[in-house]
Amino acid sequence: MTARLSLYEKAENELYKLDRSVKGRFYDFCHRFRQNPDHPGLDLKPLKGDGRVFRAKIDQSYRALLAKAGVDERGQQRWLVVAVRHRKHVYEELSVAINRVTGEIEFVDLSVVGPSVLQRAGVTLTPIDQTPDPASDHEPAPPAQAAEVSEPATTAPLPAVEPAEPLLSGVTGEDLRELGVATQLIDLALAVTESAELDQLVSGAPLLTKDILYGLAAGMPIDEVRREITAPVDVRLPEEERHDLGAALARTTVTTIDDDVRDVLEEGDFRAWKVFLHPTQAKLVDRRYNGPARVSGGPGTGKTIVALHRVRHLAEQLPPGHNKPILLTTFTKNLTVDLRARLASLLDPELLARVEITHIDKLAARVLNENSLSGAGKQRIYDTVALGMLQQLLFELDEKRWEAEFLYEEWEQVILGQSLGNRKAYFEARRAGRGRSINRPERAQIWKILEQFTARLDKENRETWGQAAERAARFEMERAAKIQARQDHKDAVGGKDLIHRDDSSGMRYIGHRYRHVVVDEAQDLRPAHWKMLRAMVAPGPDDMFIAGDTHQRIYDQQVTLGTVGVNIRGRSSRLTLSYRTTQEILARAMQVVDTKGSTLAFDDLDDGADNLAGYRSVLRGPVPELVPCNSWDDELTQLATTIHTWREELASGDGGNGPRRDPRGNIAVCVADRDSVNQVMYYLATEAGITVAELTKDGVKGDGEVHVGTMHRFKGLEYQKLAIVGARDGVIPRTSVMNRYRETDPQRFLREERKSRSLLFVAATRARDTLRISWHGAPSPYLPRDHESLRVP
Repeated sequence: MTARLSLYEKAENELYKLDRSVKGRFYDFCHRFRQNPDHPGLDLKPLKGDGRVFRAKIDQSYRALLAKAGVDERGQQRWLVVAVRHRKHVYEELSVAINRVTGEIEFVDLSVVGPSVLQRAGVTLTPIDQTPDPASDHEPAPPAQAAEVSEPATTAPLPAVEPAEPLLSGVTGEDLRELGVATQLIDLALAVTESAELDQLVSGAPLLTKDILYGLAAGMPIDEVRREITAPVDVRLPEEERHDLGAALARTTVTTIDDDVRDVLEEGDFRAWKVFLHPTQAKLVDRRYNGPARVSGGPGTGKTIVALHRVRHLAEQLPPGHNKPILLTTFTKNLTVDLRARLASLLDPELLARVEITHIDKLAARVLNENSLSGAGKQRIYDTVALGMLQQLLFELDEKRWEAEFLYEEWEQVILGQSLGNRKAYFEARRAGRGRSINRPERAQIWKILEQFTARLDKENRETWGQAAERAARFEMERAAKIQARQDHKDAVGGKDLIHRDDSSGMRYIGHRYRHVVVDEAQDLRPAHWKMLRAMVAPGPDDMFIAGDTHQRIYDQQVTLGTVGVNIRGRSSRLTLSYRTTQEILARAMQVVDTKGSTLAFDDLDDGADNLAGYRSVLRGPVPELVPCNSWDDELTQLATTIHTWREELASGDGGNGPRRDPRGNIAVCVADRDSVNQVMYYLATEAGITVAELTKDGVKGDGEVHVGTMHRFKGLEYQKLAIVGARDGVIPRTSVMNRYRETDPQRFLREERKSRSLLFVAATRARDTLRISWHGAPSPYLPRDHESLRVP
C-alpha cells in the first residue's frame, strides 16, 4: 500500500444513501487508490478553488473528493475522502478548512446552498464537468440533495431577488467567526432570510456550524450559544496548527477504509445513528469525575448514546485481564436488549467482555439468590397482584379509612424506599412528595395494616419486586460494610492483607462488585435500587454515571439521589439539542408537558426543579398529523391505510428522493393499554394484510414488519414512522383515576397527571421523522385543541 485512506463522517453518511452498485464501485476505487493514488485511471486532479481538495474518478458518473493530509510515520500518503458526488455536482469552489474552535477538518459544500442565497452573497459556482451523462438508463440517479442544487451550474441569469430582513438579525460576521461557524459559510448565513433557506444552507454544513446557526435562528442569545454549543468543543487550537491538515486529521472523526467498512455501510445509516456521538457530548464522555455524575436532557438529546460511549471510555481505560468490572443497567428488560445491541456495535468483543449489561430487577434477584439457600427463594409478584391482595385484606378488615392505592404507595415510597424496619422509624420518617399529611395516630394505623399485609405475603411465600429490591439493597449494604471493615483492619495493621470469609454465605469480601456503574433511564429506579447500586461500587472518581430525564418518568418512583448516598452536586450536565426528533414533532410533544400556569412541576432527581428550557432540534420534517376519527373501527381502518402508505414510501425511498429502506422495524404503532395492543395486532394482521410484532418486556416478539406495543414498552426506543392510536380523553389520562384524587388528594392528582403527560410525551418523541396521533370521541386534554397552534421552537 502506498496510501492510507480514511472516510470523513459526512461522506460515510452520503454512501449510505447511494445505490448498492455505486457502493461496490466505491470499494473498488478505494482498493485501487490505496495501491497507487497516481494511477492514470483514477484521474486525480486538484480543484482550482482549493488546491488541497482533489477529485478522483470512481466510475463514469461518480467522483470522490479527497483532501491530502501529509505523510505518516511509515512514509504512506494520508488521504481523507470528504465527499462522494455525481460528477454533475462537483464544483471548483468546494473546499476544506480547519475549524478554529474544534481543530477538526471541515468540508464545506456550497453546492447545496439555495441559488437565492448564493446570489445575495455574490457567490457563483463553477461546475467541473458539463459534458452529457454517459450513464446507461439503468444507472442510479444522482442523490436528490445534489439534484436540488444543480441550478447554480447554469449560465442563465437568476431573477432579481427582493431585499428582505436577514433571518439572523443582530448577529455579525465576527460573532459567527468567533462562535466557530465555517468561514466559507459566514457571508451566506448572514444572507439567509427564511427558515427554508437556512435548512438548505446547513444541510451541507459542518456539524458545529449547523448547531450554531439553528441555535441562533431559534432565538438563543449569543452568550448562550457560546456556553452551550461552542465552549464544550473548544480545544484552544495553537496558531501553528491552524493550517496543518495532518494534525487536524488526528482530531477529526473518521473511519479507516478497510474490508470491514463494507459491512458497516450496507447496514444503513440508522445503525450508525444509534451510536453517533455528537462532538458537544464528547467531553461528557471523556471527563474524569470526582464522584457520581449525571447527564439530563429531553428525548433525542443523546443521553443514552453518551452513556454507551461512557461505558466504552471506561472499558478502554481498564488494564488487560479485568472481567466485567463495569455495570450498565436500566429499569426495563426490552431497553436492556437494545442497549446490549448498541454497545456490541461500539465495542470489540474483548472490551465488551468487561461490561455486565442487565436490568436492575434481574441484578437484585441475583443478589438475593446469592444470599439465599437453594430453593428458599420467594415467588416475586407484580404490583397489580400485590395491590389486589391488599384490597382483599382491607375488605376482610372492613377498613374504610384508607384506600388500598394510598397504603400501597406509602409502603413502596416511604417504608420500603427508606428501609424502615420498625414502627418507631416510620414515625420519624420524612414523607416528602407524598402530598397528604398524616398524624402520629394515623401512622400507627397504617403501620398495623401494612404489618398484616406483609405477614400475608410471607405466609404465601411471595414478595413484590419492591421488597426484593429493598432486601437486595440491605444485603449489598452489609457486604459493603464488611469490605470497609476489612480495609479498616488492613490500615490498622499497617497494610497487611487479610481475607475475611463469611462462612454463612461463602463469599469473600475483598472488594466491591464493580469499579464503575452506568445507569440509563435513571428516573425510573426505586430508592432501594439506588442504595443497592451505591453499595456495589466503591465511592471515588468515576464511580457512577447517570443518564435520565424526569419528564420521561412513567413509573412514579420519586427519588432524591442525595438521600440514597448518591451525591451529584457540581457534577450535573444538561443536553438541550435533539438529534433524533424533528422540530415539528418536538414542538407538538413539548405542548404535552407544557405546565405553564399550573402547579405541576418536574423534579431534577436532586431536590430541585427541572425544565426543558432551550430544548430544540436540528432536524426538519412534516408537521405531525392529528387525526380525529368517528369510532375505534374507523381509527383502525385509517391506521391500516396510513401504514400501507408508509411502507410504500420506505420501499421507494420517499418517492425516489432518499434511500430505500426495509419497513421492518422502522414503523410502529403505540397504544395506551394491553387490550388495544391485541386489537390493533389482530386487525392489521387479519384485515389489512400487514405483518406485526409485539413489543414486550423482553423485547420484540415476532418478526413482523410493524411493531405494536403500549406506551410503557416504547421507552428508550425510536422509529422512523410512528402512529399513536386511541389518544382520547378518559384513556389519556384515565378518568377513573383522575376523578378519584382530584378533590381528595391534590398531590396525588398532580402526580397522576404528571405521569400521564410523561407517557404521552415519551410516546410522541419515539418518532424520528413522521408522527401521527389519532383518537375517536374527545381527544386527550394533553393534545393541543387548535391544530393550527403548532409553533416550531
